[in-house]
Amino acid sequence: MYKFKSKQISFSDFGQPVGMEMNPDNRWINKAAAIPWAEIEMRYANLFVNRKGNVAKPLRLALGSLIIQMEYGFSDEETALMIQENPYLQFFCGFAKYEYKLPFDPSLMVHFRKRLTPAIVGEINELIIKKAITEKSKKEDDSSQGPGISTQDDNDGEDNADEDDSSQTPEITSENEADENIQIPEPFTDNEGTLIVDATCAPSDIKYPQDIELLNRARENTEEMITQLHDPKDGRKPRTYKKQARKDYLTMVRKKRKTAREIRKGIRKQLQYLERNLRSIGILLGKGKTLIPKWQKRLGIILSLFEQQKYMFDNHTHSVESRIVSLSQPHLRPIVRGKIKAPVEFGAKLDISVCDGFVRLEKQSFEAYNEATTLKAVIERFKERTGKYPDRILADKIYRNRDNLAYCKERGIRLSGPALGRPKKNEKPDRKQDYKDICERVEVERKFSFAKLNCGLGRIYTRLAETTESVIALSFLVVNLKKICHDLATLFLRILLAEIHHEKLAFIQ
Repeated sequence: MYKFKSKQISFSDFGQPVGMEMNPDNRWINKAAAIPWAEIEMRYANLFVNRKGNVAKPLRLALGSLIIQMEYGFSDEETALMIQENPYLQFFCGFAKYEYKLPFDPSLMVHFRKRLTPAIVGEINELIIKKAITEKSKKEDDSSQGPGISTQDDNDGEDNADEDDSSQTPEITSENEADENIQIPEPFTDNEGTLIVDATCAPSDIKYPQDIELLNRARENTEEMITQLHDPKDGRKPRTYKKQARKDYLTMVRKKRKTAREIRKGIRKQLQYLERNLRSIGILLGKGKTLIPKWQKRLGIILSLFEQQKYMFDNHTHSVESRIVSLSQPHLRPIVRGKIKAPVEFGAKLDISVCDGFVRLEKQSFEAYNEATTLKAVIERFKERTGKYPDRILADKIYRNRDNLAYCKERGIRLSGPALGRPKKNEKPDRKQDYKDICERVEVERKFSFAKLNCGLGRIYTRLAETTESVIALSFLVVNLKKICHDLATLFLRILLAEIHHEKLAFIQ
């Protein structure tokens, strides 16, 4: 059951701690103002169809605590304690006054992440971006109409440049020259905006997987399963060779230098021990024994792991489809990125788009995929938001396949980068335009770097697949909130400097 809060607390109504005067320009006060809490909470309340049971925690508390956690990189326990100790964070989370008790049990953070799915977080992110753009345009209009602040002279050159550009014929790129039969349709001649796209990997916090370690861990789990299934009344416990298997494993891993033959021998032994344990578990289950829920799911994972490792061992290969790299997180897959520092990462692969400085999560998956296949969907979502196709798209060369080039060409979109194939004899590349595209495309790399260093994307500590996806979506929401606060501070400084300049001119006159 959910109780909708029709009125959102304002800073003036917040009950501050005794003897403390809070700063109204604090960043958490500004972040709270940047989020349309009432509209978001109205949508959140629709998730609770059952009118019975305990009252759920308010949306502002759930979303606010997750944003705070992503901001600081706290654990669930540390997040709850920090909200308890900080009145600014309590206001951000929707408290009517400062309270000294713990706001919620730290275990509820898991339920918050499950409740706020990536789709819901994406909707919230879109509402925040929409509100930020609207308020920014209003403040810019107000500042331009203020006393002594005139932007007409400063923008004359830019306006004339825009008028000159609009009067000229659009430049035809090399790929457009390649096929003269394709004409740009009339509805797509008013394209507007720049869309930057790229992909990266959000690594999870797991130990680097090795086959022999995975098999050893699976063997230890099966030994515990046999102990749980065995009843002393039924006679002798199935033999597991636990001590010998442990000795063989330690002998192998403690060697500083291991040859390929030694590694293969160690894997063969662990496969034999694991196969014997799985047979014993099958016999016990056939007699009517049942595993506790904790081990039921784990047994299925171990069976899949055994089949994969047996296949790779028999076929002398190191790759298999949907390879399991963690028993506790079986949804993780190896993602080959080709980076020098980390050629293979283990986590979720994701695509983002950047438009006007705001980030949107376009796709995320634990399975490796070709990011070029997502470009069409990204373009169509851009058109749904703005009503127009983008004028240009800045992307890596992996996006420049023939299918995407033809798709963009039909819609009057310029996809950055050189034309496919060999350059023609008389064709001269526009190096100035290429250099400009490269410089502007760096923005998406800055967003990735900022999200990984400051917003929790660099290392994902959640264990479940659904909570991991929610954390990734929340990290980019936090990136946008930081940008909004930075833009507000920059706009305020610009207005202040303009007023000071006007006062100096008035004093001189």
